[in-house]
Amino acid sequence: MKIAIMGFGVVGGGVGEIIRKSPDGLLSRSGEKIEIKRILDLRDFPDSPFTCFTKDFNDILQDEEIEIVAEVMGGTKPAYEFTKQLLLAGKHVVSSNKELVAKHGTELLEIAKEKNVSYLFEASVGGGIPIIRPLYSSLSANELTAVLGILNGTTNYILTQMIKENASFDDALKGAQEKGYAEKDPTADVEGHDTCRKIAILASLAFGKYVNSEEIKTEGITKITLQDVAYAEQIGCVIKLLGMASKEKDGVYARVCPALLKKDHPLAGIDDVFNGIMVQGDAIGDVMFYGRGAGSLPTASAVVSDIIEITKQKDSHIRLGWTEGCEGYLLDSNQQKFRYYLRVSGNPETAKFSGCQVITVDKPEFSGEFAILTPVLSGDEFEVLKNTVAASFDILGFIRMVAE
Repeated sequence: MKIAIMGFGVVGGGVGEIIRKSPDGLLSRSGEKIEIKRILDLRDFPDSPFTCFTKDFNDILQDEEIEIVAEVMGGTKPAYEFTKQLLLAGKHVVSSNKELVAKHGTELLEIAKEKNVSYLFEASVGGGIPIIRPLYSSLSANELTAVLGILNGTTNYILTQMIKENASFDDALKGAQEKGYAEKDPTADVEGHDTCRKIAILASLAFGKYVNSEEIKTEGITKITLQDVAYAEQIGCVIKLLGMASKEKDGVYARVCPALLKKDHPLAGIDDVFNGIMVQGDAIGDVMFYGRGAGSLPTASAVVSDIIEITKQKDSHIRLGWTEGCEGYLLDSNQQKFRYYLRVSGNPETAKFSGCQVITVDKPEFSGEFAILTPVLSGDEFEVLKNTVAASFDILGFIRMVAE
């Protein structure tokens, strides 16, 4: 089985390393020897053990011997056009590109079906954690009702440093960059965009209809402070950046935001760069998936697993995907209900809000401020309460709380 790799960065290099170092193991698992015939990248790699580099996409597209292409370029340009042309040419494609899958997956999956080839993307969510095919195949006897996950290792590392090491957000981010966990421009991670694309893919697969990532309300962790961490500790909680989606009678709720989790919640103990995904089904109940969500070899492992799967079924289309969502399928997230933590400045003894719990931290640096934990409210109801609070106190921040 001759394959090509498009993009020879962190993940592409990992794919090459796994295939080069374990040819006999891959042969035993796939039934065929897997050989890398072309690697597409605009850069030069004089020290690489591979000698099959090209800078011309047509060297892959027009090579009839190449049957599977691993797209690990990232972004949508030129990955979208390249992937579309490969599928139309009758080549199988595997991808780690969550942005491409979230934005163009519906179209690409349909082309793959029409051309009797496969478009697989296990590595697009959760790195090396097997989640895509289990959602679509292993749990297919269930009516899936919710997906909740820590889907970004960078933000989870930063929050872990804030919680366990009392590091500020800026210091924790700097440490993540020094360790290679965060990019020089960390916006996609810390503002929640990466998590948003991943939860859109998971929700589309879990519930069977396309969820547009561009319509999901998304908040990152840049406003989280050490004061928030301390108040969370006071009520037995930790703060995590969550992607969440739930199926309702008339549609789907989906959101990305920092959230308070009770310490006995299954996701609360997932720290550092690890990811955790919790899936709820009517027959199976709660199922957890856990592991390294990023990195060269974990993500490359998922890419190579897709290559092996296609090699075993190379003459057929591996069914995977969803149908087009209808207008209004993604419900108004302001109607979704949570408890809310609200941090304010002022005298806690003057705070009188019906049904709310007042939280204080007995340390000098918390003098002149306190927090409120609300009852369960819709987003619209919370806005009313927030306006009432703002009439008497300065609001410093708020975080949703996921039910125990």
